[in-house]
Amino acid sequence: MSDAHSYLRVTSADYSRWCGAMEVDRRLLSQNPEYAGNRAAIENTAFAYETMEHIAGRPSVVDIPVVVHVVHNTPEQDVGEAQIHSQIDVLDKDFRASNPDVDQVPPVWRDLVADVRLQFHLARTDPLGRPTDGITRTRSATADWDTDDLVKFSLSGGHDAWPADVYLNVWVCKLRRGLLGYAQFPGGAASTDGVVVTHSAFGTTGTATAPFDGGRTAVHEIGHWLNLRHIWGDDDEGCSGSDFVSDTPNQAGPNLGSPGFPHVTCNNGPDGDMFMNYMDYTDDAAMFMFTRGQAARMDATLDNARLTLTRQAVAV
Repeated sequence: MSDAHSYLRVTSADYSRWCGAMEVDRRLLSQNPEYAGNRAAIENTAFAYETMEHIAGRPSVVDIPVVVHVVHNTPEQDVGEAQIHSQIDVLDKDFRASNPDVDQVPPVWRDLVADVRLQFHLARTDPLGRPTDGITRTRSATADWDTDDLVKFSLSGGHDAWPADVYLNVWVCKLRRGLLGYAQFPGGAASTDGVVVTHSAFGTTGTATAPFDGGRTAVHEIGHWLNLRHIWGDDDEGCSGSDFVSDTPNQAGPNLGSPGFPHVTCNNGPDGDMFMNYMDYTDDAAMFMFTRGQAARMDATLDNARLTLTRQAVAV
C-alpha cells in the first residue's frame, strides 16, 4: 500500500487488493443467468437516466436504513459503536457533497460535483419490528474472509443478511489478500446483497488505519451497490473501457496514493484523470466527489432496482 502522500500505479494483477466488486460481478455473471439478465436491464435503465430520457422520480433526500454486521475473530476486529457512527457520518456528508474537502475539487470540475441526495442512519427496528441499534455482532472462528460471500451466512461463521429490500447490509470483518472491501451490484440475490468492508478501512476512528481511515472505502463500495463502476472502466490499463458515465474523463487505470493535478493518461489532457472521484483507488484523503452523471446512475437504481428500499426508509 502507498503512504498518505505518495503516488504509484500498479499492474492489473494488483487491482483486486483494493476492491473486489468486479471480481464478484464476473463470478455472478458466469454462474447466474438471472443475474446477467437483471444486470442488462439495469444498465439500460441507467443509460436512459444519464441521457435524460428519464428524470429522477424522487423529489427529496432519501434516508437509507443501514444494518452493520460486525463479524470478528479477535477483539480488535469487533469495532466499537463510535467507529460505526463515524462511518455513518462520512456517508451522510459525502453523498450530500457537504464533505469539508469537496473544495479541493479542481475548478474545471466543480460544476460537476453532485449532491446525490442520500442520507444514512443505523436501523431503528429489526426485521421482526423490535427496537435495535442497527448493529449485530458475531464471534467467528474464521480469521479472515474473501469475496466468496461466506461472511454473509451464519452457517459459514458469518451473519445472515437482513431483508435487502428494507436495509442496506454492511458487513465489517477482516478481509484477506489486502482487500479493502467489495460490493454486490444491484440485480443479485437478496441473501448476499450489500457491501463488505475490512475493519481497518471502516470509519475514521478505532481500528481505521491510514491512509484508509477517512471512511471512503464504504463510500466507494456503496457507489458500486448503487451501480457505479470504477472510473477507469476496468480494462486492464487500456483506454477502451468505460464506466458508462459521460462526465468522467477516460483514464488508463486506477490511481493510487495522492496524485498531483493534472495527471494525464489516454490523451485526456489538459485536465487528465478525475482521480479525486470516489470510484478511483486513491487514498481516502485524496478522493472527495461524485459527478452529476454518476448521480444520474444512482438515481436510476434508487427509482428502479432499489425502489422498495427507499420506500421502507422512513419506517425503519
